[in-house]
Amino acid sequence: MNRRQLWMTAGILGLGVVAGLLMVYAGGTARVSGEHGHGAQDKHADGETRGPHGGRLLEQEGFALEVTIFEQGVPAEFRVYASDKGKPVSPAAIRLEARLARLGAPPEGIGFRAQKDFLRSEREVEEPHSFSVEMHAEYGGRSFRWTYEQFEGRVAMDEATARNAGIAVVAAGPARIRSVRQLQGEIHFNQDRLVRVVPRLAGVVTSARRNLGDRVRRGDVLAVLESQTLGDLKSDYYATRQRLALARTTAEREKRLWEEKISPEQDYLASRQALAEAEIAQRNAAQKLVTLGARGDASGGADSANLAQLEIRSPIDGVVIEKRVATGEAVAAEANIYVIADLSTVWAEVTLYPADLAAVKLGQKVTVRAGELGASAEGVIAYVGSLLGEQTRTAKARITLANPGERWRPGLFVTVDVVQEERAVPLAVPVEAIQSLRDWKVVFARFGDVFEARPVELGRSDGKLVEIVSGLAPGQQIAAANSFVLKADLGKAGASHDH
Repeated sequence: MNRRQLWMTAGILGLGVVAGLLMVYAGGTARVSGEHGHGAQDKHADGETRGPHGGRLLEQEGFALEVTIFEQGVPAEFRVYASDKGKPVSPAAIRLEARLARLGAPPEGIGFRAQKDFLRSEREVEEPHSFSVEMHAEYGGRSFRWTYEQFEGRVAMDEATARNAGIAVVAAGPARIRSVRQLQGEIHFNQDRLVRVVPRLAGVVTSARRNLGDRVRRGDVLAVLESQTLGDLKSDYYATRQRLALARTTAEREKRLWEEKISPEQDYLASRQALAEAEIAQRNAAQKLVTLGARGDASGGADSANLAQLEIRSPIDGVVIEKRVATGEAVAAEANIYVIADLSTVWAEVTLYPADLAAVKLGQKVTVRAGELGASAEGVIAYVGSLLGEQTRTAKARITLANPGERWRPGLFVTVDVVQEERAVPLAVPVEAIQSLRDWKVVFARFGDVFEARPVELGRSDGKLVEIVSGLAPGQQIAAANSFVLKADLGKAGASHDH
């Protein structure tokens, strides 16, 4: 390669380096820290003309304002850059005011003051940055006015569409928030309403009429036994009844004879003593039958034909949960042949570890929930064990629950929310109304046929309601159930936070 070619190659490389440096320099100065950078007079994706700082460009008669919302490291604020016929204008030479109109709120005025090469709003521009804007500027003896709209987080949806999407609209308002402690528990039979049926006499089962799971009423026959002991007791009962009748007749006759001076008084007194003894014997024999549950048989009716037959009856209304007898089986007097449970109430038993003992007291309000069933019920702590188990090192607490429809089935695992504290809060919404959007927690406020995401600050929650500390007005209509549908619609629309 000759010298001329070397110089030409070096020159081309030098021009490339210079061009590259110019591009880097231009790229570095086209943006202002913390603002969206665009080349001068760029067309933005929304169709609006953008200025060199990435802001919205408003122009009249050669005078222009570039409006940006700056929020990098500081609370969001308007920063406005002015120019006249393409040349920068000192911000001190301009008087500027803005008026914002938000959904559901009165208009708010914002003043500006000069700072460096821009006009800065005198106060924070609160989220959401969704409003209609009116800008009024005075410069060089001239007056300028612009209006534009800047919306974000909005979904247009009429009432019928919202209803079909399952979106429930409720009003935010005061509520009582409970501070709760969650414990795990299990549903058990109410032991105070559980009866173990025993025959109280040894015998042979001739009929087992009720089976496992059968519903019974008080007095229903569960089983029939034959017992020789019962036969002997019934025979004694009928014998004493006959002796009583004879003694009563004799006493009446002796009384009449004594009154007519036919028999001596001692015969009358002897008959009265015999009558008293017969009455005692008869009552004793009858009481033995009553004790054995043979009250009906003591009448001496048709059942007395089989003196050894004993009907075992249910002492309560309930459900047969255990059956331990079969026809032809010999049973002992103390055998548990049936267990009957009254399921109109049940116990929710909670296991308490030492750390829980100080937080659980008698009489505390609780909510018992079964997630699998979608069921919940209110109750109070009715019992707290005073001893810890030697093996488990835990104690038991108990809640008695009404059980209409018998939804609370023994053996079901439940969650028990123990109310530690209950306070009134001025503003709360259902937990399901809260959605996440960008780095906010939001609720979707409704204004006619428009829902708008409103950033909110959350306070206490009890799992059903959550306190709203700021960001929402009392009485505001909000989307509760299925509010995620609105968030999904925003996602489809490509919702952004571009200023």
